[in-house]
Amino acid sequence: MHDANDSGGKLKQPENERSSIDGSEVRQQRIAIVGSPNVGKSVLFNALSKQYVAVSNYPGTTVEVSRGQMRVDGEEVEIIDTPGMYSLFPITEEEHVARRILMVERPDVVMHVVDAKNLERMLPMTLQLREAGMPLVLVLNMMDEAERDGIRIDAAVLQEALGLPAVPTVSTTGAGLDDLQRVLRDALSAGTEEAEGAPVKYDADIEDAVREVISAASIVARNSGLSERTLALLLLRGDDEAHEMAKQVAPANFTRVQAVIDRFRAGSPEPLDYRVAVHQKDLAHRIAQRVVTEGGERTGLRDKLSMLMMHPVIGFPILFAVLYLGLYKFVGTFGAGTVVDFLEGTVFEEHINPVLVSFFSRLIPWPILSDLLVGEYGVLTLGFRYAVALILPIVSFFFLVFAVIEDTGYLPRLAMLIDRTFKKIGLSGRAVIPMVLGLGCATMATMVTRTLPTKRERVISTLLLALAVPCSAQLGVILALMEGRPKAVSVWAAVVILVFLLIGFLAARVLPGEGASFYIEIPPLRWPKLSNVVTKTFVRVKWYFKEVLPLFLFASVMIWLGQITRLFDLVVALLERPVRLIGLPDEAAEVFLFGFFRRDYGAAGLYDLNKAGALDGIQLVVACVALTLFLPCIAQFLMNVKERGWKTGVGISIFILLFSFGVAFVLNALLRGVGASL
Repeated sequence: MHDANDSGGKLKQPENERSSIDGSEVRQQRIAIVGSPNVGKSVLFNALSKQYVAVSNYPGTTVEVSRGQMRVDGEEVEIIDTPGMYSLFPITEEEHVARRILMVERPDVVMHVVDAKNLERMLPMTLQLREAGMPLVLVLNMMDEAERDGIRIDAAVLQEALGLPAVPTVSTTGAGLDDLQRVLRDALSAGTEEAEGAPVKYDADIEDAVREVISAASIVARNSGLSERTLALLLLRGDDEAHEMAKQVAPANFTRVQAVIDRFRAGSPEPLDYRVAVHQKDLAHRIAQRVVTEGGERTGLRDKLSMLMMHPVIGFPILFAVLYLGLYKFVGTFGAGTVVDFLEGTVFEEHINPVLVSFFSRLIPWPILSDLLVGEYGVLTLGFRYAVALILPIVSFFFLVFAVIEDTGYLPRLAMLIDRTFKKIGLSGRAVIPMVLGLGCATMATMVTRTLPTKRERVISTLLLALAVPCSAQLGVILALMEGRPKAVSVWAAVVILVFLLIGFLAARVLPGEGASFYIEIPPLRWPKLSNVVTKTFVRVKWYFKEVLPLFLFASVMIWLGQITRLFDLVVALLERPVRLIGLPDEAAEVFLFGFFRRDYGAAGLYDLNKAGALDGIQLVVACVALTLFLPCIAQFLMNVKERGWKTGVGISIFILLFSFGVAFVLNALLRGVGASL
């Protein structure tokens, strides 16, 4: 696993102190929220941190961490929403960051949030945190869903069994939050004493090895933020970060530690990971038997629908229904059709643009300067119009659909459904998240590929995002262009999907590396909560528009400069020949040039070209396919270079440039050859 921390294993204490009256440094108290994905951590974080919320990359990594402030007895306490983690023995970069927060920032209280319906499966991590000496509070979240499924949990008995507070909550409604805040207040007042005793007893040879490592490396534990016992287990399991820390903090003792590790591994009948996990799961099972009462199997409509969504046969028609109704009809037909036609045609072309042209033409007597603002490719008449009238409504409708999909819990089920297919192209179901996000903004999605566990998966997903995943604005315009042409839409979709699968399959065979592994928590299906959907949509649209508006205005300036310097004429002339080869008129060369500035900008230019009646059915489909597969926009290209390096980023773009026109050439010849009518 690639470790994004470039500090060579050195764990630095963050700057989070304030001066007391006598000049000494007093650290602000901290609460860290930990737990698996999809257990309601972020909802609890938002409920507790009502002010000063900030999201930023954790130092030395590419993983985002949310921080906020909550008031406890009149004092401000920092609260940290850590990335999802399944274990203190990390696999993914997010798990590395979550553990590093616990080790480096030494929170005064750690809230372990679990899904109450799956308590037994999540208790092993509680036991790990308990064993690590963390000042722990267990949060039994989603209690309403557990009770609906006939599951009862005796929180008092669970508290006694674990030796730590256990608080039932329903984060979406706020039930139990008053009790949780009281428990947190008490825990903060009690100080940061380590939990006493070891909750799990392992086999004799493991316990002997742990004692020997503790004897040799106790100085390391004092610098790790973990108990001696947990650090010893990490060293015995071969944890890279623990080993690096031991070498730095106690180099003289590390030879002895390594000798103990080598001797233990040579004599152990099975890997330590497996043996430790068996003991933890066994204890979790015994505790769950004492505290959990189940009211029978879950056979409700919600659970049946959940299984159908992940069924290898039935799941795909459900997926196509979601795509058809959500993307094609709602985003494409209504958003990119009805709403865009009204804003672009009625509001801007009939009312706003004529006023702007008249005003600035009188204000600026020099045509070359007035064209910058209100010319054919002016900052206001084209850049601002495209951003507000075409892109903003399409992106808004897409993020609205995405927020609904996310809030219902369909996204992880889609990941499970797609996992088998994605394995054929070198990815896992986890990659469905950046791929779906790519339908919103491919630049943002490329950044999200950081969460994929292997370099091979990150390269394949970056290539596919740049090649065959249109962003929402481009997708919306393309769907609007082909509105009322179901055959054209079918051909375009079939070609893009075929290219996606074919290139992914070939890339998986060419690129070295191990196959993708995949596991994910499946949250319950829920009705989307209106406030959640509206908030998520607003935040994402606001972020996107702040990003896209300056780029559109900048693109208009660059086009203006390109025109007055005749540089664009040269580039357009170079593009005209390949454009003719794929059966398109010369005017389409400008569309592809604009597409490099913004993929959606190029699609908008194609929209204008089609409105002028310059394309027949086949040309329209060929143009849409070529533009979809064409070079990523400048922003995505720069992100590719940033994430994958110059060699890979430029190589991907060169391949895409040649491949997109090659596919369009073959498609045009094929459609003309069979006499297709689109």
